[in-house]
Amino acid sequence: MIPDNLKEIMIHNAQEVQNDLAKDHAPVVKLHSKYGKAIWLLSELDAANNIAFGLCDLGQGKPELSYVSITDLESIKHARLKVPMVEMDPTFDGKYAMSVYLAAAKANKRITEDEALLNQALGSSGKA
Repeated sequence: MIPDNLKEIMIHNAQEVQNDLAKDHAPVVKLHSKYGKAIWLLSELDAANNIAFGLCDLGQGKPELSYVSITDLESIKHARLKVPMVEMDPTFDGKYAMSVYLAAAKANKRITEDEALLNQALGSSGKA
């Protein structure tokens, strides 16, 4: 689901946090449900457990920073079609720090990539 080169970046980000070099990383990958409203912007990966950290939005108006099992996401299949329900957005480019995406998501009750909303959140946080 996530290409190896992006996994390497996410693993590196997680190692920085483990070594007390905590940074407000930009999301590395965007996953979304094909037939629903769920979106995950992920920045870190614990490779040993295949657990990612990032901004999670299940489409219920309450986006939050959390952990998610990549194994579990990969296992979700459409009931009738038996095709994967979660896929990566290959066009996503995390331009802002996670705190900016979080602030914009909380203000709008959903994850957004709208530049105006993200810039407004950036102005509030002062981070890029």
